[in-house]
Amino acid sequence: MSDFTPADLPRVAERIPYLYLEQCVIKRMNNALVAADENGETQLPIATIAVLMLGPGTTITHDAVVLASDTGAIIVWAGEQGVRHYCSGSALTGSTRLLEQQARLVSNERSRLMVARRMYAMRFPGEDLSHTTMRQLLGMEGTRVAALYTAEAKRNDIQWHGRKWDDRGGAVNIALSTANSCLYGVVHAAITALGCSPALGFVHCHNRRSFLFDIADLYKAEYSIPLAFRLHACTPSLVDGIARRRMRDMMQDGRLLERCVHDVSTLLSEEPDNEDNCSVWTGGQRYGKAGQSWAPS
Repeated sequence: MSDFTPADLPRVAERIPYLYLEQCVIKRMNNALVAADENGETQLPIATIAVLMLGPGTTITHDAVVLASDTGAIIVWAGEQGVRHYCSGSALTGSTRLLEQQARLVSNERSRLMVARRMYAMRFPGEDLSHTTMRQLLGMEGTRVAALYTAEAKRNDIQWHGRKWDDRGGAVNIALSTANSCLYGVVHAAITALGCSPALGFVHCHNRRSFLFDIADLYKAEYSIPLAFRLHACTPSLVDGIARRRMRDMMQDGRLLERCVHDVSTLLSEEPDNEDNCSVWTGGQRYGKAGQSWAPS
């Protein structure tokens, strides 16, 4: 067992977003982790790391996993350069309050749409979304994202041929995949640390990381997309490592974990805008008006 108590540990918002390791052995030394490879040993201050991302060729001891769990760090087993997410551990969770709120909000069509509108309002400030449908919101997103890609391509004076999820798309597409993977790891850490479910999404659904994708989308236009286009001239074989390091620094400088914790808490703490919209569930897909007696007459 470690000597840490919850009061000793830094909040997730104050931690280093993530650390990626590959081709090494990770073991425990007292209350720290040590990564050993052919160049020697490096001590890892695990209590100050939010996500420990383990790439190919990595071996980690049982004691090291226990310490990471005790300190609230998320371990993510990832593909080469962190691009693929295979599985992950869980962090310390003190309360189910936000999880219960998340489940309540996502289970009602009106409150689910309300949260989705607030997410899009964060991405598209200054627009009145109070009466938009979900289809309209999705259409707005598609138009805005396409325009963002076009604007970034123009700003960097390159030809953009569309998003591809493999190395055939050149340096920009490789950088997008790498940067987004890093972003997902950090957002996953924030969501789990707050006790929420990564699976209960409001826009995305039917995926174990649906809510993670919802929240990550709030930051792509600021972080991963501009970065990827700035790296268009990089050698494709080197761009993933460069993108990962740049993304790490950007998230640290921009205090992304702190923002993410605040945004998730705010989104799930909001109540529906209009109490007149409150309904009661009457079974199946049926809802009835709240605030009236349902006793048999």
